[in-house]
Amino acid sequence: MNARAYAAQYRQTAVSSAVLEASPQQLVALMFAGFRDRVQLALASLERGDVARKGQAVNEAIAILGGLEGALDHEAGGTIADGLQSLYDYLQRRLTEAHLRNDAAAFREADALVAELQSAWNAIAPAAPAP
Repeated sequence: MNARAYAAQYRQTAVSSAVLEASPQQLVALMFAGFRDRVQLALASLERGDVARKGQAVNEAIAILGGLEGALDHEAGGTIADGLQSLYDYLQRRLTEAHLRNDAAAFREADALVAELQSAWNAIAPAAPAP
């Protein structure tokens, strides 16, 4: 195994451990961070001309949005949950468009929107530190 493979294995183990030990609030924080990582990877892949990796990163980011959307409690969350669902739908469309059109600005927009959500989420989360 080479150094990159060891690093990837370590990273995967660290992420798996964080997920297993996380509270529901921390899981959402992990999902926001994972989404942003994937969007930034898609943007970097676009800049390098790595179409396959860009597509994979976009698909992973969209899957994370699906998980966030699935975690919404519309009964308890009311209009906030409805607004988040609309935002997640918008982000899915923007990522798809960004991928198809090689639109770096759309990737940056998606990242910035989730950065705002992430910041707000971390501000209201319980005292446990978010990753």
